Amino acid sequence: MESQIRISDLENIISEKIFIKIEKWNLYLGDAGLARNLAIECISNKNKGSLEAAKISLKAINVKVGDGVSSIPLIDLITTTQIFELEEILERFFDN
Repeated sequence: MESQIRISDLENIISEKIFIKIEKWNLYLGDAGLARNLAIECISNKNKGSLEAAKISLKAINVKVGDGVSSIPLIDLITTTQIFELEEILERFFDN
């Protein structure tokens, strides 16, 4: 139960703070349905440190495009600033 609470807590933070950037449009990961998968990946990569956990996790999530025939790694849809924001979130989260 404790791990489910921690996943949900991290999911909620990611949902509100991290977004996909398409042109001038920001799609928050909570709205895109990607926050929980990213939270799970980040927690599973916790032992690699915050920055590496962020990068590895973003690379591991594939975002389906169009009819789902193609997919793009989430890291390719996130700005560098957002990667560092995720790293900071993970640092605070992992320290608790």
